[in-house]
Amino acid sequence: MGTGQPAGKRRRRWRWVLIVPVVLVLFSILQVAVLRFVDPPFSMVMAIDQVQRLVRGPERNLLAYDWVDREQMAACLPISFVAAEDQQFPFHRGFDTQAISKALAHNERGGKLRGGSTISQQVAKNLFLWQGRSWLRKGLEAWYAALVELLWPKSRIIEMYANIAEFGDGVYGVQAASRRFFGRDAARLNSGQCARLAAVLPAPKRYNAAQPGPYVQRRARWIERQVRQLGGPGYLEAGR
Repeated sequence: MGTGQPAGKRRRRWRWVLIVPVVLVLFSILQVAVLRFVDPPFSMVMAIDQVQRLVRGPERNLLAYDWVDREQMAACLPISFVAAEDQQFPFHRGFDTQAISKALAHNERGGKLRGGSTISQQVAKNLFLWQGRSWLRKGLEAWYAALVELLWPKSRIIEMYANIAEFGDGVYGVQAASRRFFGRDAARLNSGQCARLAAVLPAPKRYNAAQPGPYVQRRARWIERQVRQLGGPGYLEAGR
């Protein structure tokens, strides 16, 4: 008497094993394709943040988030982010191998861990995924970053980055940050204010763009120098 499963049940099981990954891949491609044209009402990081705030209690403030198109941002904003976070952004296809190698070498020497993520990878992580350091999340981040680079122009990537990055505790996007910290729209920021927003990105809950401490002041001045050395906003068109 045989103890194996019926052949039909085994075939159905293997069919699902093959179908599920294909469906997930197609769904992720559709996600990225749609968001090339549709502005997201929130990112995955925002959604998780809001749920955590609601769990901690109703006294927690809601998130501040207000989408603004790139044409309605001060020209110094996108180039400040590139100068601060990813100077090879106009040229790479989602991954900066040189920056990754430098980060790995630095981390092997010990001290504070340094990442080598590009702006495209940060968009992939913040828009679609969760915070963490697991291999699963890093693999999904790489997949989404590759899709973003394939399906979006660079102008859309930097626009998305500026709108979903966190600039303070629960403050997402350059419009909400500009109003919160400087009392004006993102279109009216000057170069120093743009640099200060870029300077707080490594730790937005720790640093304050409106009341910058010594670190933020030094980093903002460095960012302004980098912007000038790169050639200003026109640098973003260099990779075309």
